[in-house]
Amino acid sequence: MMLQKKICMLGAFAVGKTSLVRRYVDSIFAASYLTTVGVKIDKKTLSVDERTVNLIVWDIAGEDDIATVRMSYVRGAAGYLLVADGTRPETLDIALSIQTRVEAEVGQVPFLVLLNKHDLRERWTMSGHTVEEFERRGSTIHPTSAKTGEGVEAAFKKLAARVAS
Repeated sequence: MMLQKKICMLGAFAVGKTSLVRRYVDSIFAASYLTTVGVKIDKKTLSVDERTVNLIVWDIAGEDDIATVRMSYVRGAAGYLLVADGTRPETLDIALSIQTRVEAEVGQVPFLVLLNKHDLRERWTMSGHTVEEFERRGSTIHPTSAKTGEGVEAAFKKLAARVAS
């Protein structure tokens, strides 16, 4: 039996959502930056606990003003990846605000927090309070790098396992 699950990529502007999707779906990284307009939809089939799962990945345009993230895109999602940029601590605060808003709009669905750009770890300037707030909400933060591929496959697989159960 094949399952089909919609997941969304959410986060501030330029945190690497599209790069993470491209790394996961197509195994590529492009250094050039392209702004996502609206939403881009990709598909990846994987196996979870001996079941085939079609992940329909909605890469939603990043917004620094969380009020403009279109909740209509998020409706019907089985889960989502909240992406922040380790070199820009304010993006983790934006991710926290987005998570609060998504929960208010669509209820509790599985999500993971990805702290992207781990290849630039020496430039990270994270404050502990936002990390602690995510942990208080029951979420751990997963370091990823769309550039090197570190943690990307594992994060998508972990979310797929949660939404497929």
